[in-house]
Amino acid sequence: MFSMPYLRRAAGAFVIGLMMAACTITPPPSVVEARNTATPAPSATLDDYKSRIAQRIFERNPSLVLHGTPQAMLRSFVLVSFTVDKTGRLVNSSVYRTNGDDEAEATALASLRRAAPLPVPPSRLLNGKGQIELFEGWMFNDNGQFQLQTSHSPQATTID
Repeated sequence: MFSMPYLRRAAGAFVIGLMMAACTITPPPSVVEARNTATPAPSATLDDYKSRIAQRIFERNPSLVLHGTPQAMLRSFVLVSFTVDKTGRLVNSSVYRTNGDDEAEATALASLRRAAPLPVPPSRLLNGKGQIELFEGWMFNDNGQFQLQTSHSPQATTID
């Protein structure tokens, strides 16, 4: 059926295959170390980006930031819609929802403008115009200080 030379070549190939399978290839230590110590790319999620924006707003408006627990019955909640371009420039902003507190609305918009330019958004979050459209909520206590919905402390549960 099979010729003797064919069987010898097949047996030789089989033995070589077994020998190669027994061998392992170990990369040099520098490659192994680099693989094990490589830092992952920074996360580019929407939540991460919104947290970076909140931090910038807090840094640029320190006297308006409420530290601690927001009161149980907030003075105002202002939801702002805004657009950021690929360089972090604030393209536009407007009040999206409010309870009609003009002073709180003005403070929310002004604090966002003072934070500009905002952090550069991750490119994968940009729309076809090279922009990202976001919402953020400003939670105001009676004293006019605020926390942002993205990073607020738990609200008080009783009215004092």
